[in-house]
Amino acid sequence: MGEQELILGLGPTLVGNRTFIVQLLLVLGIVVIVAWLFVKRGAKQLAVRRLLIIAFAVFAVAAVLFPGMLTRAANLVGVGRGADLLLYATVLVLLGFLALQEARTKAAEKRTTYLARRLALDEAEQPAQFREHALGPRSDG
Repeated sequence: MGEQELILGLGPTLVGNRTFIVQLLLVLGIVVIVAWLFVKRGAKQLAVRRLLIIAFAVFAVAAVLFPGMLTRAANLVGVGRGADLLLYATVLVLLGFLALQEARTKAAEKRTTYLARRLALDEAEQPAQFREHALGPRSDG
C-alpha cells in the first residue's frame, strides 16, 4: 500500500490501537451528544431537526472512521484538506447556531418584557385608591 493510499484513507483505518481508541471515543461522544439532543428536546422537536441530527451523526461517524472520505469530499469542492473542509463547515454551523440563539434570546426578552408590563398593570392600584392613600382621609368639615 503506497503513501498516496494512506493519505487518501483508502487503506484500513482501524489498524492501530491508538487510532482505534480515538475513533471509538469520538464515535461514542457523537452518539452520546445525539442521544442527549433527542432526550433533551423530547417529542416537541420537529422531524426536520431530528433528520438533521441523524445526518450530522452519520457524517461525523463516517468522518471519524474514514478520514480519507472527508479529504476526497474536500478535493471535490476545491478545498485542499478534509480538516479544512471540516473547519469551514464547523464555522458555518456555529454561526447558524449563534444566529438561532440570538433570535431565541430576543424572543424571550420580548416575552419577559410583555409579562412584566402586564403584571405591573394588573397589580397597579386604581387612581381613586391611590389618591385616597396619598392624600389621606378627607375632612370636609
